[in-house]
Amino acid sequence: MNFKRTLLKDGFFGLLGDVFIYLFMIFIMIVTLYPFLNMIAISFNDALDGVMGGIRLWPRVFSTFNYENLFRNPHIINATYISIARTVVGSITNLFVCLCLAYTLSRKEFVLRFPFLKILVFSMYIYGGLIPFFLLMRFMGFLNTFWVYIIPGMVSAWNVIIFRSYIESAIPESLIESARLDGASEFLILFRIVCPLSLPVIATVMLWNSVGQWNSWFDAMLFNNTSQHLSTLQYELQKVLQQTIQVAAVGDTARLAADLAAGRGSVTTPQATRAAMTVVATVPILLVYPFVQKYFIHGLTIGGVKE
Repeated sequence: MNFKRTLLKDGFFGLLGDVFIYLFMIFIMIVTLYPFLNMIAISFNDALDGVMGGIRLWPRVFSTFNYENLFRNPHIINATYISIARTVVGSITNLFVCLCLAYTLSRKEFVLRFPFLKILVFSMYIYGGLIPFFLLMRFMGFLNTFWVYIIPGMVSAWNVIIFRSYIESAIPESLIESARLDGASEFLILFRIVCPLSLPVIATVMLWNSVGQWNSWFDAMLFNNTSQHLSTLQYELQKVLQQTIQVAAVGDTARLAADLAAGRGSVTTPQATRAAMTVVATVPILLVYPFVQKYFIHGLTIGGVKE
């Protein structure tokens, strides 16, 4: 009898614990999604109406003028192509170089692996500064070129360490030795054994690289500000925001009064422009996540050798 009561009691508290966990996770989901949904609502709301505030999850006065104002810039389309190109090329080159370097540093027979590893770690703590970096890019002839987006970020010390740690801990040494006995070269081992077994960490690093390349705009302003055809989407959006802030600072009161009286949404505000910029800059890179998640699952299901 006591055993049945104990079992019933544990089952009740277990169910109560599950309910609490589900409610807590729902709360976390709402807190996470609300800012982005609110940003979407503000971006599709009339800018003058949005000044009054009170917009939650749905636009009060629906308008697409905020996006029309963004895409009115004739350089947006070309800047989008440049951002896509630098994201794809930069992510792939960084992944290839870092993976090759990490595999080399994970080999015990490589006698210089510890000095090279110390140099990589040292580079994470010591930075020469912005001015020496700019002078270096000018000396190497990378100013006003597309490769200034690719070459400087081709090697990431953090990504190399992540790859090296994963290779040493997750890939059995006996598997690599077996491939060598069968006559496989180091490149064949890397691309036919190490890469398939490292898909989870490869997908993670690919995400880091893609988000970093897509969101970067400061290097476009610093190195390619005189080459409009090499401008990125983030830099163009930043310029649109600055123009909107300047117009709002000057204050065209007559135009604002006429628009308010007529109920027209033919002007925008820094808040509305910033919301539209966030949506435009976030949605493309957000579409990558479902595809990368598939590779996470695929990488976890690949078999391995148990030591």
